[in-house]
Order: sequence, then C-alpha cells, then structure tokens
Amino acid sequence: MKPILIIAQIIVSILLIIAILLQQKGQALGSSFGGSGEFYATKRGIEKKIFWATIVLGILFIGLSLSNLLV
Repeated sequence: MKPILIIAQIIVSILLIIAILLQQKGQALGSSFGGSGEFYATKRGIEKKIFWATIVLGILFIGLSLSNLLV
C-alpha cells in the first residue's frame, strides 16, 4: 500500500506544480499563450477551473502526505 501512496503523491505533486505555473497573477490565461493580456477582476472560464483544481490538488497532496506518515 505504501508504494501506491508514494506514486499517487508524486503524480499529484506534478499536477499541482503544473496548475500553479499556469496561473499568472494580474493577467488573463490567454496572455501566457500569446494573447492580448486583458485584465479581468474575476476569474472566468478555464482560469476559474484551474484555480479550483489547484485548491483540490493542494488538499489532496496534504491528505496523501499525512496518510504516508500514518502508514
């Protein structure tokens, strides 16, 4: 069971890093792919999904870390 938890934690950590790097403070997501870089006051569309995915992945990473300590 322990190797499965370690592999899951590695996968979640890689996904968490990718989700964090996709976010750019103060700029729209489109600007990272060559867009015009408009500023939105609220998160919309894919930015909102990446934001929530980052939160979920962070909580999952903490849960996996704690379960690795207990097993």
